[in-house]
Amino acid sequence: MKPFLLFLLFIPSLLCNAQGPGQKPSKAQADRWFNEMRAYKTEFIAKSLELTPEQKEKFVPVYNAMNSELDKIARETRDLERSVSKNDHPSDLEYEKATEALFELRSREGDIDRKYYPQLREILSKKQLFKLKSAERRFGRHLMKHREGKGKRGNRK
Repeated sequence: MKPFLLFLLFIPSLLCNAQGPGQKPSKAQADRWFNEMRAYKTEFIAKSLELTPEQKEKFVPVYNAMNSELDKIARETRDLERSVSKNDHPSDLEYEKATEALFELRSREGDIDRKYYPQLREILSKKQLFKLKSAERRFGRHLMKHREGKGKRGNRK
């Protein structure tokens, strides 16, 4: 699973933890948190790749645009999956369409990666470009460690 998708899966639980039990965050709070996390991820990646200030200035808008497209297709797929799951009696066609979307998600992500590859190739060195996906995976692990640490501390009383 892509690290950013893994990150997206944590959004609801992290937002709920920030709000307290039984409280749902407002759209503005969720958007603010999401933007902060995106900036944090971009900074993490930039540091991991040791980008120069000039590279970072060019990299950030391209990387954010790519992630916006990835977010959009992941959100659409999750929404479709949720709508079928919540439906008491989904039709076979609804199951089929949702299943196709789930199976096609990685392919669509790959299409987006390939779309942005030429732009990233112009900004990053060959070594940095090679290390990009590894840095994204490290970010996912970093979030997992942070989340696990919070859960362990929260259970100790």
